[in-house]
Amino acid sequence: MRRSRLAGALLAVLTLALAATGCGAGVTELPRATEATAPQRIEPLPTTPTPRLPVTVASADGSKVTVTSTDRIVPLTGALSEIVFSLGLGDRVVARDITATFEQAARLPLVTRGHDVSAEGVLSLRPTVVLADTTTGPAEAIGQIRDAGVPVVVVRPAKRLADVRTRIGTVASALGVTGAGEQLAARTEQRIDAVRKGIPAQADRPRVAFLYLRGSASVHLLGGRDSGAASLLEAAGAVDAGKESGLTKDFTPLTSEALAKAAPDAILVMTKGLDSVGGIDGLVTLPGVAETPAGADRRVVAVEDGMLLNYGPRTDLVLDALVRQLYGMRP
Repeated sequence: MRRSRLAGALLAVLTLALAATGCGAGVTELPRATEATAPQRIEPLPTTPTPRLPVTVASADGSKVTVTSTDRIVPLTGALSEIVFSLGLGDRVVARDITATFEQAARLPLVTRGHDVSAEGVLSLRPTVVLADTTTGPAEAIGQIRDAGVPVVVVRPAKRLADVRTRIGTVASALGVTGAGEQLAARTEQRIDAVRKGIPAQADRPRVAFLYLRGSASVHLLGGRDSGAASLLEAAGAVDAGKESGLTKDFTPLTSEALAKAAPDAILVMTKGLDSVGGIDGLVTLPGVAETPAGADRRVVAVEDGMLLNYGPRTDLVLDALVRQLYGMRP
């Protein structure tokens, strides 16, 4: 990967139904999955906010940035785009990163090649403010945009549910709509809390391993404590098997030994990653997968790249889909 962790990422829905059946006293057995689909549209706040500018904010790269106009916004990750559109400022967005796959962003021009930012592409759209995060690159492109006089606000990536309010607030402050940021953060937290209240009690929590796969590049990684998936899995009442097995970094190369130690009941992947290894048939041929309880029973949760790890305004939808599928509930 060309970034230190997954960029924004992940962007559409959990596929795969894990309908639960009893297997012993209080033990939940996770069956094989069927495909599910989540909404692809962003839900903005009911009232469009009016930015109060200029504002000067602290950028995560250590600089102070003054924003004088939000007429032409360029968010350089799908997660940041999601927040801007949810705040009600989507009509001011003039470009998108490749990870912004929701419906309202589809018409916008791309300003990334793969996951790398094209400074020329960004500058050609005459942005008045650019939003990036610390994983956005290459650094030369960000520097080129700044050198052209465009305010660039860098936001720290979100890795857990606790980061949702901070991340929304940071973006809202940079765009001069602090009040709307409070509203959006409150709405998001309320919806996440509502999902968590519906999680059924269980004696044994399912162990789920998060795998990052890019078969075309022979990249097969097992997520650990800092992969970004742990907080979501734990909120859903599951155990992040990689973290629980002692993996302290974001990702580690997939090996039979690492998977055996993780011993997952289910495997969480992204849809493009799953496709890149030939679907579930290909996944179970990777080192150690077939020997795990998840691989033996083909228990796989697939999420379209972009939405899962965004930790933003639609995280309640991801959590709800995961909970429903893990415990056999239906919409």
